[in-house]
Amino acid sequence: MTAPDTESLRAPVRTPRQPAWRAQAPIVAVVALGGAVGATARYAASLWWPAGPGGFPWPTFWTNVIGCAVIGVFMVVITEVWAAHRLVRPFFGTGVLGGFTTFSTYAVDIQQLLDSGHAPVGLAYLAATLTAALTAVWLAAAATRRVLKVRQP
Repeated sequence: MTAPDTESLRAPVRTPRQPAWRAQAPIVAVVALGGAVGATARYAASLWWPAGPGGFPWPTFWTNVIGCAVIGVFMVVITEVWAAHRLVRPFFGTGVLGGFTTFSTYAVDIQQLLDSGHAPVGLAYLAATLTAALTAVWLAAAATRRVLKVRQP
């Protein structure tokens, strides 16, 4: 009879589990960095094209529509075409594009238009931004899928 293998008698070695905050720290960091980049780009756009008082807030409208179109393209590429690093989506999708699109400013613009007696403009802005942003995401995603399908061998 032979002696049992001593390795098999030992308890399995367990590695200590990483605290949840350590696993999330890189994600939070890239979202914050991306948000700073996106918000800076949005702020630069608002300086370049300021909105007039009581008028339709075109700068915020186009920022949201363009940002939503980019989100449509990005999400198709990142989910259907390219296996990206795990931090790309939080950095660009949540951070940069989340910081660039500005639905909080959209809500404030509507409130200011309503408070200043420009209810028709505020309500038109409310409906137009929602419709245009959702349409931009859908059209951009559909166009990206179509372009990528045509390019496949």
